Amino acid sequence: MGDTFGKLFRVTTFGESHGAALGVTIDGCPPGLALDEAAIQSELDRRRPGQSKLTTQRKEPDRAEILSGAFEGQTLGTALTMLFRNKDVDSSKYLNMKDLYRPSHADYTYEARYGLRDWRGGGRASARETVARVAAGAIARQVLQAHFPGLEVVAWVSQVGAVTSDVDADTVTAAAVDAHITRCPEPEAAAAMEARIHAARKAKDTVGGVVSCVARNVPAGWGEPVFDKLEADLAKAMMSIPAAKGVEVGSGFGGILMAGSEHNDAFVTVDGETRTETNYSGGIQGGISNGMPILLRTAFKPVATHFQTQRTVNRQGEAATFAARGRHDPCVLPRAVPIVEAMVCLTLCDHMLRTAALLR
Repeated sequence: MGDTFGKLFRVTTFGESHGAALGVTIDGCPPGLALDEAAIQSELDRRRPGQSKLTTQRKEPDRAEILSGAFEGQTLGTALTMLFRNKDVDSSKYLNMKDLYRPSHADYTYEARYGLRDWRGGGRASARETVARVAAGAIARQVLQAHFPGLEVVAWVSQVGAVTSDVDADTVTAAAVDAHITRCPEPEAAAAMEARIHAARKAKDTVGGVVSCVARNVPAGWGEPVFDKLEADLAKAMMSIPAAKGVEVGSGFGGILMAGSEHNDAFVTVDGETRTETNYSGGIQGGISNGMPILLRTAFKPVATHFQTQRTVNRQGEAATFAARGRHDPCVLPRAVPIVEAMVCLTLCDHMLRTAALLR
């Protein structure tokens, strides 16, 4: 039913926003991995609600309970399952909207698909589901770095509304990203982004933006031709994140303004290795990694839940107005950063294993 991602490193998430718990089962995690639970929790803390004044004030500790697949600090190679119990649930804020279709939410479409829906906080469609992805992504990152210690995945907020930043993808660090609550590593832009988010909250509104991501030191040769291209799977991974509405790899849409003679990445030899002088391809050519940094940008729409009066219809098709209640982010971007990183790690880990299986 669309709950599983990946082929060899297969991740299945479960649970609803206001249910008892959410969780994830990973099939295909190699045995013998020294599991760093503190690193998993660190990623969960970057995503969790209530972490700053820019995010929803729902208080969830998001402590991972490892139910299976690990023993004495190591993975067993069997199904690895983690659970996250919901601690701060208040469904009463949704009672006045349970028979309404909230604009730009999944209320109408879930009901059209399944014939019913969980109206408590959006149920399965809630971004709370991503807690499971982030935990799985943290394990995928550990698998990747166990085999390729220099491999890095770093994401950052590069745009909020019309506020943009200029960040060097070759040198940006996770520490610089996390130094500001916006998760923009450029101080001047970060301050402007923070002001823009506060302005949206004050106006009872929301604002969208862009998360950029770089994967450095990915070996050449990962990915498959035609339908399983690495960039195609990365695009699917990004577009599966709640509120994501667009993805660019490398030059993306900007490449249409260039001539082919400008856009082509000339090959050169650097320290005995094949590289390219430029990286308009974003580290992927023919659907396969070429050893250059993988670059992508994901656009996120403004959060659908704002607190101004909205027009809609109810289940009977009657016109209605309502004002949302509850605890919501005025901007998803700061908390989307670890989610983007997690989905990139999951995709790369899956393709690493697929490449290894092909060459075995």
